[in-house]
Amino acid sequence: MLTDHFRPQSFNGIDDIVIVGGGLAGLFCALKLAPRPVTILAAAPIGHGASSAWAQGGIAAAMSPGDTIDKHVADTLVAGAGIVDEKMTRMMVAEGPARIHDLLEYGVPFDRDLEGKLILSREAAHSERRIVRVKGDMAGKAIMEALIAAVRKTPSIRVLEGYVVEDLVREGRFIAGVIARPDAGQSKKRVSFPARAVILCSGGVGHLFAVTTNPTEACGQGVGMAARAGAIIADPEFVQFHPTAINIGRDPAPLATEALRGDGAQLINSAGRRFMLDIHPDAELAPRDIVSRGVFAEVQAGRGAFLDCTKAVGKHFPDMFPTVYASCVAAGIDPVTQAIPVVPAVHYHMGGVLTDAAGRTSIDGLWAAGEVTSTGVHGANRLASNSLLEAVVFAARIAENIKGMLPEPKITDWGGNAGENDDPVTLEDSPALKRLRLVMSENVGVIRSRESLTRAIREISTLERENTRLRFTNILATAKLMAAAALQRTESRGGHYRSDWPEPRAEWKHRSFLTLADAERIIAEVTELEPA
Repeated sequence: MLTDHFRPQSFNGIDDIVIVGGGLAGLFCALKLAPRPVTILAAAPIGHGASSAWAQGGIAAAMSPGDTIDKHVADTLVAGAGIVDEKMTRMMVAEGPARIHDLLEYGVPFDRDLEGKLILSREAAHSERRIVRVKGDMAGKAIMEALIAAVRKTPSIRVLEGYVVEDLVREGRFIAGVIARPDAGQSKKRVSFPARAVILCSGGVGHLFAVTTNPTEACGQGVGMAARAGAIIADPEFVQFHPTAINIGRDPAPLATEALRGDGAQLINSAGRRFMLDIHPDAELAPRDIVSRGVFAEVQAGRGAFLDCTKAVGKHFPDMFPTVYASCVAAGIDPVTQAIPVVPAVHYHMGGVLTDAAGRTSIDGLWAAGEVTSTGVHGANRLASNSLLEAVVFAARIAENIKGMLPEPKITDWGGNAGENDDPVTLEDSPALKRLRLVMSENVGVIRSRESLTRAIREISTLERENTRLRFTNILATAKLMAAAALQRTESRGGHYRSDWPEPRAEWKHRSFLTLADAERIIAEVTELEPA
């Protein structure tokens, strides 16, 4: 859908800037680029297909009197398990307060006290109260609503909703545009968008797995497209599982926010025992990967895992955490008096398209921001609420970089129609994608091993031979990168846990950098050498 008041423009022309994705990073970047003409291509109506809108915790920023940039950086380094890029992190943290003020100017109603000061909360692995929230657990929704309203009022931004981008067009050294399929990806025609700059803000990889908290659009297509175009991908093996997705059989799984544990909620099994006390001194507030494995172990053992909020939150639950409360009540659970059944679910991908401090990828003409990227600030395990901070900081830096130096490659106007193709498909209903999600969850999930990863690689190779649709090819490319990198990293670190290599190893205390060709070489070695 093309909103009426946006500037008319023929698809036959060359767009100045195309942003792929209508989540927090994409919208914030478009606003920062104004009044420069920008086209946003969003697979779903903006605000409905983005993980940003579902974020419950908030944004981390060192803004309280007792907090400092050094403390925030130190917490991020600890959570990232030794491979965080400290220089990038310090830059991000230092710019955080300014980006919070930008969001306030765009109309985000962050929680304030009676004196009008921002209320700052604490979350797991943070040493200070530094999480800026909205009504407890509604930050993502409120931020997106405010940015959408601002975008709708900005005449330089054109929003095309229901355009699924399937391919990046590369001409020589440059990315020269994108090819998208309208009608939420169901059209038989594809539309080309030549552009002088493409900004990839297409989100994460959650729907590569059977249990996830992410929207259906987060299926790894952006990473796959960039990899197919030749971009370097960093740290694809590092996947963060949220330890407390609500286990009620919904897809995506609703989330019991980290803030509940921050406010004192306890994890128990069916016998009422607090099992995290035996696993980590911080118990429920341990890093997410440790809590996820603790919850996973209880579920696998048949004891189940439950988040007991009855004492810590109790009767205040409906007012303090309305989103979680609504999800529980819809499933017949009263969290005021009952413990909430939970299970680990894929929540965030620390890996993605490698970018520098200006958001530039390894290919000229292509920038990227948000979860599709790997900037190095998350390391092996993202610190809670740093993801929204990363999205706005790097989106703003991309806008600044493009304003100062827009590359002007020679671009061929290849017209508005990229040709017909008779294979539109709703991927979430695809048997091939359902099979892939099970393969990834069972073999590249919370706990991995050489055996499981080899099994995943063989299954992925079979799926690739049997399916040639372009969108599924993008998704499979991301799966290949994740499985290959996980196989290559013979240790356990952060969100990557190998049962056959359960400890971190000094020789692996560094980031991973792969191209799709690298992943395919690793996969070829496995399929040739390993017995079927």
